[in-house]
Amino acid sequence: MNKHLNHLIEIANIDKEIDSFEPRITKIREELNKVLAKKEELTKEIAILGDDRRDIELKTQKNELHLEELSSKLEEIAKKGKAIKTEKEMKALSLEEEIAKEQVTFANEEIARLEKLKESKEEEIKGYEEQISILSEEQKNIEQAVQSQVEEIEAERTKVFKAKEALVVKMDQKIIAFYEKIRKWAKNASVVPVRKQACGGCFIKINDKIYAEVIKSEDIVTCPHCGRILYAEIQA
Repeated sequence: MNKHLNHLIEIANIDKEIDSFEPRITKIREELNKVLAKKEELTKEIAILGDDRRDIELKTQKNELHLEELSSKLEEIAKKGKAIKTEKEMKALSLEEEIAKEQVTFANEEIARLEKLKESKEEEIKGYEEQISILSEEQKNIEQAVQSQVEEIEAERTKVFKAKEALVVKMDQKIIAFYEKIRKWAKNASVVPVRKQACGGCFIKINDKIYAEVIKSEDIVTCPHCGRILYAEIQA
């Protein structure tokens, strides 16, 4: 086999190995990413609950201010009661007092309801914070394991890169440039075997003349249909 073609096959295999590292790292990080995503989801829920709690506090303050106003109003009614001269005035003032007292009752009930709702929101926040705390601990453990595995893969990748560099240095740079040009679009199917007289990349049958050239392996032959570099697969 042409030595340049042999080297191209080696480089193509190395490139496939290099391209496999990133998916491996991504796979390792999957569990960590799930934990981070869950933490983010819980953090958003806490933010929403925090907004709800602030809204409840504002409503409570509004009712408390209303109670103060009603208290002042009842005091005024009491003062007016001392100056009543007619039954009509007494009935009007009594009605006004009754309405004010009903409003006081309603405001107190609303404050009590809001306080319970606020407690409920705070309990939910607490529950989510506890979950985040557990996830944070889990995150630390996973990160340690991930870092160790990633470091191993990075060391392996560096070794493979060096193997490729050592091989590239020995080769004709025009051939390397030609290979890289094909690799831009063909990716890991830049150098492919011929099987049953068909290109291993586009799977279209090649003619007898091209096939014979591939079998001889004296020169670098490309597929007339797709342009990939072809080689004869050695039968075991």
